[in-house]
Amino acid sequence: MKALSIKDIALKAKVSITTVSFIINGKAKEKSISDAVIKKVQKIIAESGYKPNQIARSLRTGNSNIIGLIVEDISNSFFSRIARLIEDKAYKKGYKIIYSSTENSVEKAQELITMFKSRKVDAYIISPIKGIEEDIQILLNENKPVILFDRNLPELNTNYVGANHFVASHQAIESFIKQGKKNIALVTTDINVQQIIERAEGYKKALADHAIPFDEELLLKIPFNQAEADTIKQIKQLFKNKKVDAVLFATNYLAISGLKVLKELHQTIDENFAVIGYDDHEAFELHTPSISTIQQPLEEIAETIIKLILNQLASKNKLPDQQIIIPAKLILRK
Repeated sequence: MKALSIKDIALKAKVSITTVSFIINGKAKEKSISDAVIKKVQKIIAESGYKPNQIARSLRTGNSNIIGLIVEDISNSFFSRIARLIEDKAYKKGYKIIYSSTENSVEKAQELITMFKSRKVDAYIISPIKGIEEDIQILLNENKPVILFDRNLPELNTNYVGANHFVASHQAIESFIKQGKKNIALVTTDINVQQIIERAEGYKKALADHAIPFDEELLLKIPFNQAEADTIKQIKQLFKNKKVDAVLFATNYLAISGLKVLKELHQTIDENFAVIGYDDHEAFELHTPSISTIQQPLEEIAETIIKLILNQLASKNKLPDQQIIIPAKLILRK
């Protein structure tokens, strides 16, 4: 059976095309259309299999009901889990999410913003990298709601939702020091983004607070996006060359590479050697012994992002920008 058009539905319901259009676009109450007419039209729509043309609808209403989500790497469990939560929460409010990864490339991030613009998305949720400030400013100038998350670009006046990485890292290192650890390593990545810098600063400050000298060679920076085999080689060198008794991995994928190295070196995680990962991963719980971790409150971050976006979309005027920092939690496992 051929799906009916708006005109066919209007004829069948004995109402005007405009009335059907208002009902489809959720403006029936606003236009004082009676409940009986709404039910009648909705029943015909349900039986006919009518599906509105999204592009035509967005041209009519000015809204696509689509939100663009731009992350660093959707295959990373932190981003995939938060994307899933954002998607579920947005869907319940009548919005769909389209997402893609920048792979930490300024050029790719700029291309994605251009592509999302052409899709007429209503709002943007971005985990940004330095170098796209101008592109985001253009979106803000066009009055598009923009929420930055995970990492901030402080020079931009926009909304931001993230965790306090400095405090979380400081707490992790202090927990090592309380166990009597003195040779504490940080394995991190070399990307110049706020939340990675904060993790390194928290590490250094905790050492300084407890009068433990900072050893440059115990702070290992792994090039972003390099092959895992090269990462494993670098971590192995660190453990072979230095007397390490505790290590904080600044990302979950680095922690997994690190666990592979420890297995290869037959280094057990016990009272003599402690490990903390960042952004929980199911491998951390499955590992024996299970791995302690710094856990970002994903549910709360996703809920806050969606709330801010929907408030911005519902308001005719620009709302004041909010910087919302949600504490990360140190999960110490035995």
